[in-house]
Amino acid sequence: MTRTHTIIDSPLGALTVVGEDGALTGVYFEGHLRGPAVEALGARRDLGFEEAGRQLGEYFAGRRQVFDLPLAPVGDEFRQRVWRLLLEIPYGETRSYGELARRLGDVALAQAVGAANGRNPLSVIVPCHRVVGADGSLTGYAGGLDRKRFLLALEEPAQVRAGRLF
Repeated sequence: MTRTHTIIDSPLGALTVVGEDGALTGVYFEGHLRGPAVEALGARRDLGFEEAGRQLGEYFAGRRQVFDLPLAPVGDEFRQRVWRLLLEIPYGETRSYGELARRLGDVALAQAVGAANGRNPLSVIVPCHRVVGADGSLTGYAGGLDRKRFLLALEEPAQVRAGRLF
């Protein structure tokens, strides 16, 4: 197993993109809470990350709503289940931690869902930014709430944006 990383520019600052054996294992913001230690990123290697860079560029330009990349996030079975649920949240929509817990079969899991969400290693690509509080409030985000606001605004449907103009 060979882990490597590259740095990709984005409107939210540099993203560290980590891959192992042809699959992405991490996408981290500068100052990312609970991000990996620098030595865990592997060697810097720009080759092999072209498709991830292209798709992230399209996303930030508003031309991509779904990523099509091989993913291999590392986490226990519960986290993996939560991260798979995140991938089901459509672009431009949000879900609450409680809704995700109900999908897992137990509303009492809302805090555990929040913890798993906060440990999502594939920011932006596995859309943990689409999870909000039960009242719609923005709650924690490992990349910071300003970045979460940016991503949600980027994905906001045009008709919602237009409705706020009047």
